[in-house]
Amino acid sequence: MSKTRKVYTPVFKSQVALEALKEINTIGQIASRFEVHPTQIAKWKAKLKDNLSLVFTNGVNQEIREKDILIEKLYNQVGKLTTELTWLKKKLGINT
Repeated sequence: MSKTRKVYTPVFKSQVALEALKEINTIGQIASRFEVHPTQIAKWKAKLKDNLSLVFTNGVNQEIREKDILIEKLYNQVGKLTTELTWLKKKLGINT
């Protein structure tokens, strides 16, 4: 008989990680209260610390990345259409 893996919601993870970040209780006490392994809490806490600065970016970095991807796709499309147009002109014997 195999054990089913527990799946925690992002809200729960953030709540536990924030509790660990406050350092009012030990990780062992937090683990007992929330019924999560202490190692998992330490990982969530480290991830929270690493990504804390992203809270104040207001999604600017994501918007810039999305715009860059869109621009790259559009440049690729323009290049492809230009190549096709040149090829068609050559095949039809059109000189411009």
